[in-house]
Amino acid sequence: MKKVLALFCVAGMSLSAFAATDMATLNDRLEKSRIIIDELSRTPDKGIPDGIVKQATCVAVVPSLKKAAFVIGGQYGQGVVTCRTSHGWSAPAFIRMAGGSFGFQIGGQGTDLVLVAINDHGLQDLLKNKFKIGADAAAAAGPVGRNSQASTDWKLNSELLTYSRSKGLFAGIDLDGTSVSQNTDDTDTFYGSPHPFEQILKGNVLPPDSARPFLRTVAKYFHSVQD
Repeated sequence: MKKVLALFCVAGMSLSAFAATDMATLNDRLEKSRIIIDELSRTPDKGIPDGIVKQATCVAVVPSLKKAAFVIGGQYGQGVVTCRTSHGWSAPAFIRMAGGSFGFQIGGQGTDLVLVAINDHGLQDLLKNKFKIGADAAAAAGPVGRNSQASTDWKLNSELLTYSRSKGLFAGIDLDGTSVSQNTDDTDTFYGSPHPFEQILKGNVLPPDSARPFLRTVAKYFHSVQD
């Protein structure tokens, strides 16, 4: 009987995690993502190198990825993504991340993740309904430091650069095996009606006012090559 109850509890957790969220929670997720980017901008010598910042095509932030028993691989998180367009950064869309074999890297309770697409291939990855890092999308743990002289192999071999922040420490992280999927339920809730991810991330949907602080912070930190 106890085993049956435990299974129901796990199932309930799974359903609640994947269910659509209310606007207050979505706005809170955006604000937490904004804070993560803002705090990165305040420590440039320990953040993302300028060369990557300038060529980023999309930025995804997952606040507080956590261990979850109902997910294969044990990690689960929800985040937000925006992409660079000819007239600034796009309205945000919501994503999920799950699985992967990086639990030993994140240790305790929760870790913030930042994914940076550095070319059009990376942008196309984020337009997919679902993809797996390392299998469907070439990724690497991103270098850290304003003028990092780390290996430049990522320029040739990567579509996405991946970072983690835990206990104030920002570092590259290997996310191979992690699945990234579109969170259409939350995205539809946020906009009040369905919009294709491609339409949103290519700048064809106006962002709600509550998204603008996040987008301003991304635009300030991820400045363009011309800036």
